[in-house]
Amino acid sequence: MTTSLADEFETYRPRLFGLAYRMLGSAADAEDTVQDAYLRFSGADRAAIGQLGAWLAKVVTNLCLTRLASARARREQYAGPWLPEPVITSDGTLGPLESAERRDAVSLALLVLLERLTPTERAVYVLREAFAYGHREIAGVLELSEANCRQLYRRAVRRVAAPEARFEAAPEQQAGLVASFLTAAREGDLAGLESLLAAEVTWWSDGGGKVSAALRPIEGREKVLRFLAGIVGSFARDDVDVTVAEVNGSAALLARADDRLLGVVTFEVHDGLCTQVRAVLNPDKLEFVGRQVARAQA
Repeated sequence: MTTSLADEFETYRPRLFGLAYRMLGSAADAEDTVQDAYLRFSGADRAAIGQLGAWLAKVVTNLCLTRLASARARREQYAGPWLPEPVITSDGTLGPLESAERRDAVSLALLVLLERLTPTERAVYVLREAFAYGHREIAGVLELSEANCRQLYRRAVRRVAAPEARFEAAPEQQAGLVASFLTAAREGDLAGLESLLAAEVTWWSDGGGKVSAALRPIEGREKVLRFLAGIVGSFARDDVDVTVAEVNGSAALLARADDRLLGVVTFEVHDGLCTQVRAVLNPDKLEFVGRQVARAQA
């Protein structure tokens, strides 16, 4: 492939990564998918491609559909709760997130909900919601009728359910709550932590069988508080550095020790209280964020 053609592909790489990540919920798989698309492009007749952006979107979408089929089977054998891979978004990795809707489109909360959809429903939803494709364009990507795409989109919206309820918290409120959570945890202030948790709060831990983590969701303020009582000591350790960062569009906690990322904790906030806390601890799922942190510090 000539340098100019390689450069032409590179202009689309960030957008293709964003598409693949939203489709797969995995940064590592998204990177591999985009690289596979590059290999297909390098072997294709450029003159026969036509509009490159549309061609690449179609290639990436179909590669994702293939990966999703096998991913579902693997997740059935997953040890404990499965959560999407987190991504730091303050560096523009998933594009500009200047509105509540755009932040919601990359939130772990939505990515978890997208697991309810069939692969084709997910493709239609992502192309429509995140990339503003028209139903005719989606039909071309998926080689379906426009009417079928409209039906799939309506079904996907119903199954994901009321997205407006998810981006209720303003960024400043979210950041303030996460900062308060970190301060209370460092001080071992259980009463302070309790005041930040909704009665129906649920704590999810994804260790993937690689590290120690709760194998079931912890539900209810009382149980979550008992769990926190057992781990708050780690927030005050000299060898553990816990900081606030923008992850998947909102404030989250990054825990590091000896330049190694230990976990990413995200918070879902409604009415000023945490309703869902998701801790990604599986080291395989922290590699991408770890590279982002290393680049930022270089």
